[in-house]
Amino acid sequence: MQRFLECLELPAPAPVIDATLSSLWFSDSLMPVGWQAPDVWDAVAGDYSCGDGWIRLHTNLTHHRAAALKVLGCEENRESVTRAVSTWQGDDLETAIVTEGGCAATMRSMQAWSTHLQGQALATEPLIHWLHADAPEGQVSERRKTLVTTGKNGLPLRGVRVLDLTRVLAGPTATRLLAAFGADVLRIDPAGWSETYPTLEMSVGKTRTHLDLKTETGIDSFRKLLSSADVLIHGYRPGSLDRLGLNTEQLRRINPALVEVSLCAYGWTGPWANRRGFDSLVQMSCGIAHHGMQVHNADKPVPLPVQALDHGTGYLLAASILRGLTHLYQNGRTSTARLSLARTAGLLLKSPLDEESGKLAGAVESHYQNNLETTDWG
Repeated sequence: MQRFLECLELPAPAPVIDATLSSLWFSDSLMPVGWQAPDVWDAVAGDYSCGDGWIRLHTNLTHHRAAALKVLGCEENRESVTRAVSTWQGDDLETAIVTEGGCAATMRSMQAWSTHLQGQALATEPLIHWLHADAPEGQVSERRKTLVTTGKNGLPLRGVRVLDLTRVLAGPTATRLLAAFGADVLRIDPAGWSETYPTLEMSVGKTRTHLDLKTETGIDSFRKLLSSADVLIHGYRPGSLDRLGLNTEQLRRINPALVEVSLCAYGWTGPWANRRGFDSLVQMSCGIAHHGMQVHNADKPVPLPVQALDHGTGYLLAASILRGLTHLYQNGRTSTARLSLARTAGLLLKSPLDEESGKLAGAVESHYQNNLETTDWG
């Protein structure tokens, strides 16, 4: 944030950290009064014992739950699902549910993940993959003037316009932080989209609307929003926006000064690049839940006490957006940054537990310094 303000030649206020508020932002900061918050997980979601280990089903979304139940051929209750899962081998059930359009993850050890094809692909990916291109000087200078004017009169990101096409949970974490610093965040969901309780927690400070990007009207409206935005952040699987005629090159034609930041679950290369996933599933796949089970001498998976991959990737996304904006207004070059939950997991898994906490932050900062000019295009 300080570097972003410096590039606009604005004074950076002395940082003040509220420890209580900061810790709440890793859990729940809303207290229901006069109503009861819905459960974070639906009745079917969770870890199940299968024929050769453990598997996690993610069934919060209706179509994901329907896919799992179709494969299992059982009723929609935990007892029936438990019995059905026990008759399957983990990898076979994982593959069947994913093929049906659902979400599941077999529990693997860190060693097993390191030899898995997707684990090997991730090992070659940077934590943040940057792409850069020149932006029109006139458009950059005009936006810079606007931000200097608005930034003097309030929060440091006042005047920054963000289009948010992310859901559950890393992307909303990033845009909630940007909104807290004054950015104008518009969250765009598909028509009829609904989520569980975390939506309330992650919608603070944002405006929300619905657009069907599969329709001509929806795409036209989105293109108009893009033309005046500063930032686009999206969490669609690799290639999804391409099929809508909105790949990176097409986005640049609509808005040559747009900072684009995107995330996916399992990485941008390898056989699982297009796989649906969530924090709890990636923790099962990459060995975190297995490691927790061993450390606690437990008889079932033990993930991290918070959805650390979502939160960690979320704050990396926010930092990447600030880095992209800073690079744009300092150097006249726009940026695209790509991150994934699984790559963040890799960073955590490689961080020795007995080193002082500052080493991880230093590693991330070093990555920004060393990879700012990773790839040029256009």
